[in-house]
Amino acid sequence: MTAPTPLIAGNWKMNGLAASLDEARAVAASAGASGVRLALCPPATLVFRMSEALKGSAVLVGGQDCSPEESGAFTGDISAAMLADAGARLVIVGHSERRAGHGETDAVVATKASAAVRGGLEPIVCVGETLEQREAGDALAVVIGQVRGSLPRELERTAFAVAYEPVWAIGTGLTPTTPQIEEMHRAIRATIVELFGDEGAKIPILYGGSVKPSNAAEILHAAEVGGALVGGASLKAADFLGIVGAI
Repeated sequence: MTAPTPLIAGNWKMNGLAASLDEARAVAASAGASGVRLALCPPATLVFRMSEALKGSAVLVGGQDCSPEESGAFTGDISAAMLADAGARLVIVGHSERRAGHGETDAVVATKASAAVRGGLEPIVCVGETLEQREAGDALAVVIGQVRGSLPRELERTAFAVAYEPVWAIGTGLTPTTPQIEEMHRAIRATIVELFGDEGAKIPILYGGSVKPSNAAEILHAAEVGGALVGGASLKAADFLGIVGAI
């Protein structure tokens, strides 16, 4: 079975103004034919401008969220088609900060993933446990349940990725051990294959939880880790490229 093509995606979160596009240009200038897919997901205000700035480069542009609706009276929301129209190729859905801060359930995440596919975007579907859930011994059950509940059937035979982000590691500097990462990624892989058959073996499973140049090599070479969803380290080209180089 062919291994998934690695994907390194940067999530800028609510950071970045027009001047920040210089960092994106620096990433593109150093992104060669490495066999790794690269993506940057800026705030919505920069999606079009980043797409224009990176046109013709190897770096894809993505959104950080999309509405489950295609259009209508949903003030402040952005549809997948709108992101695609602005130049996005991917979109993150179900990030832990959306789940915790905006009350998004697995069912909501699944509808957003479906909307992403309909709108022509490749979804990156996030899953992950809290510290309390891990300490209670529920980490595997929680994450497997999220995978089952967040991946709609519309993803069958389409391009998508799953990102495992242990919530307790995001922005804290804490990182799970390599055996903990491998255990979770193997469980996610088994669940994706159960849901989508042999095609599930081709889906990249990204790790996202305080990835930085100093720990990237160990994480990216762990079993069933097919890339990374990078937060703060994606805001600076040097740091992001350091992670890309570690694969």
